[in-house]
Amino acid sequence: MNKIYLENGMDAVQATYHESPLEEYNSNPFIQALPPLVTKQGIIDSLAMPISFDESERDYDSAFRLHMVQRLYKLFQPLPRHLDVWNTTFSLLYQGYISRNPFDKDYIRQRNQMGKEIINKSFDINNQTTFRTTASCATLIGYSGMGKTSSVQRVLNNIPQVIVHNEYKGQQFNQLQLTHLILQTPHSSSLKALTLQFFMKVDEILGTSNYKRNVSKNTSVDAMLPQMGQVANNIGLGLLVIDEIQHLQNRAIKQMMNYFVTLMNSFGVPILFIGTPAAYSIFQQEFRIARRVSGNGEISWNNMENGKEFRFFLESLWRYQWTQVFTPLTDEMVVTFYEHTQGVSDLIVKLFANVQVMAISMGKEEFTASMVRKVAKEQFKLMQPMIDAIKSKNPYKMHQYEDLRKIELEQKAQPVKQTAVSPVKIVKQPIAIKNQQPIKVTQEYIYKEDDIRFNYQKAVDANNMYDALVKQGYIEDMKYWIGGVGDVK
Repeated sequence: MNKIYLENGMDAVQATYHESPLEEYNSNPFIQALPPLVTKQGIIDSLAMPISFDESERDYDSAFRLHMVQRLYKLFQPLPRHLDVWNTTFSLLYQGYISRNPFDKDYIRQRNQMGKEIINKSFDINNQTTFRTTASCATLIGYSGMGKTSSVQRVLNNIPQVIVHNEYKGQQFNQLQLTHLILQTPHSSSLKALTLQFFMKVDEILGTSNYKRNVSKNTSVDAMLPQMGQVANNIGLGLLVIDEIQHLQNRAIKQMMNYFVTLMNSFGVPILFIGTPAAYSIFQQEFRIARRVSGNGEISWNNMENGKEFRFFLESLWRYQWTQVFTPLTDEMVVTFYEHTQGVSDLIVKLFANVQVMAISMGKEEFTASMVRKVAKEQFKLMQPMIDAIKSKNPYKMHQYEDLRKIELEQKAQPVKQTAVSPVKIVKQPIAIKNQQPIKVTQEYIYKEDDIRFNYQKAVDANNMYDALVKQGYIEDMKYWIGGVGDVK
């Protein structure tokens, strides 16, 4: 694509149109100007971001090598979950444009009619039945520090944000296309703040004056929403990304969700929600909302298990060592890194970088598992309670930190064997049977030790339910009341 500059100095590209094997993606300039769909290997190649490194750099003075270690924070190693993010993002973008073909007569007629209603202030968002949108939405929910936002941004970096159209198949077509826009959910859950953020960001990117034209001191949200939708159509907005969706407060959830559903239904704008597990309950408020956000998939992004994915991620980091002595990746190192990061990618990178900084600063020029443990103890003090909560796999402890709640259900325990325990008495027996023996039937379930039902059974056997639950961390110890009054007797 040919790079050009807008009047405000922002980057843009000149539209180049591609034919797709999929018929529904042709005859639409908004879709054909997007990067062509690529194979799995093409996605990996597009996402990967290696960093500058040469083994000879290990001979540099420590003052330089301490700065080289900081390159680790720019490394991007594609994992299977990143392929899901890529495919979901492109699906939302491509599909959302299908019903918004600027050369489709029905769509042009609908846009013109909507524009007249907005000007005449007769637009009713609850009475827009003629437009059949192909827009959908999806959710990306997972632990803090797993790189959700940076992964989406990495995918979007492969899509030009602004595309300039001049001519399409011999017809004049002067159009700016804004393929994607990222908004941050206001901490106040204010719809007006979100709408103002939309107008300001669009103006910043395209050099337009939508904020000045559509916003005044007394303009209500109900008046601004149609304007926002009209602007989205005028600039060919392909995808709206709403980050930190967990900032929604209970009082604003329904109102905000209705707002987003209106953007999809009335104006055909696809939406990708990003948030921590604290946001998961937001989408379960109403069936219609849950149905819409599941339209293009849910990506659950928990911490990595101590398995192949975690080891692969460590191996991708391990070659980037600026200590003069190379430290091999041993099984002990793998166990130690997992113990102190619990598979949270941000913590893995930070621990790997900080242990190198310590080794170089102290002049040891190599690091050991014990040094890794020391760095984790010193550098992760604030995060230690959260790491311990993840490590415990205890739902009670994890729910104390909303960002850590796992959102997939564990597999239920299955009956694994049958043993004879208690007789079943037959009350009525119309036919006498000689030498009848009592029938003994039971099902014994075997649970994992981190399952509360395992501890419940132990407590029942020991006739001490309270102490067993306190010991396992499922409830607080209430033997002493910390409130300045005294001991609870």
